[in-house]
Amino acid sequence: MTRTVYVNGEYLPETEATVSIFDRGFLMADGVYEVTSVLGGKLIDFAGHLKRLERSLNELDMQKPADFDNLLDIHRELVRVNGIDEGLIYLQVTRGSDGDRDFAFPSADTKPTVVLFTQNKPGLAHSEASKKGNKIISIEDIRWGRRDIKTVQLLYPSMGKMMAKAAGCDDAWMVEDGKVTEGTSNNAYIVKGGKIITRQLSNDILHGITRAAVLRFAKEAQMVVEERSFTIDEAKEADEAFTTSASAFVMPVVEIDGVQMGDGTPGPIAKRLREIYLDESLKTAI
Repeated sequence: MTRTVYVNGEYLPETEATVSIFDRGFLMADGVYEVTSVLGGKLIDFAGHLKRLERSLNELDMQKPADFDNLLDIHRELVRVNGIDEGLIYLQVTRGSDGDRDFAFPSADTKPTVVLFTQNKPGLAHSEASKKGNKIISIEDIRWGRRDIKTVQLLYPSMGKMMAKAAGCDDAWMVEDGKVTEGTSNNAYIVKGGKIITRQLSNDILHGITRAAVLRFAKEAQMVVEERSFTIDEAKEADEAFTTSASAFVMPVVEIDGVQMGDGTPGPIAKRLREIYLDESLKTAI
């Protein structure tokens, strides 16, 4: 079935949707994005994603699109017309195009480009991957320094995914100055002695919306959380590990650089946090 997408104020069949070849998102990766999960036809953590989108725009001195205040209605309409029960909605905003290529930002009256599209993902909440857990490798983190801004500059994370695939694994954790920053598309955690350990917020990592919710739920469940950096060697010696993201929720990690975590199956804390996150997020879905 041909999807209906949203481009600059119009709902269109995906086969008819176009963006200028001079768009700065295409030429300069000058854009930001968000991914919102859909469960039971409702949006998960939408307010958090909208708030982070606004922050990303501000950090890049990019103007809000005219339809910013209508984004909830646009998301809901795309869910409706595409018949999404479980899946994802991608939203991308670029600095737009003034009709040519230039390193300098376009004039202030250049309108941002706004694109939204859906992905239908039946079984997203109870994926097979979450039941068996992910195997990961470690790679050097050579990205730019503002990972807290959710930009469309995803070449190196994409390369990291392919490095993991070539190694027969599912994903990669990036390492800088000896410490794990994050996964290619997720935040990283280890568990040791019942304590959940994850890198503290800074410009070094994305301020994950799912991360914030999971840590809040963990604390409400009387779990101990320590926000600090950790090494790959420390991770290999942990009792369990997991990642969080909007598209995979809480994903157990069962192997790091060939070292098995525990008995090689998803750990109890990761499994419990996934259950809590899904239960609580569905209560507030809109």
